[in-house]
Amino acid sequence: MAQDRIRTPEVEQLLKALIALDSPDALYAFLKDLCTVREIQELSQRLQVARMLDAGESYLSIQESTGASATTISRVSKALNYGADGYQHVLELLSH
Repeated sequence: MAQDRIRTPEVEQLLKALIALDSPDALYAFLKDLCTVREIQELSQRLQVARMLDAGESYLSIQESTGASATTISRVSKALNYGADGYQHVLELLSH
């Protein structure tokens, strides 16, 4: 397996910080401090796109519903089909 160049010690610290947060409000406060409003909106949009793709909705329907670009939808689709299964895991967690 090739080395994951993105998973640096700094990324490990971020992962530990996210896992340590114990409530949606604490996580939201951290995201507001860490990210721009636009970044938070884009992340949540991608998750919505992943949900819709997983449900079998068309690109056009997703674009009309979310306002996501075709490029964003395509990237999320690629991650769903060929990625690290992060979206799939989260979608399974949220479905319970």
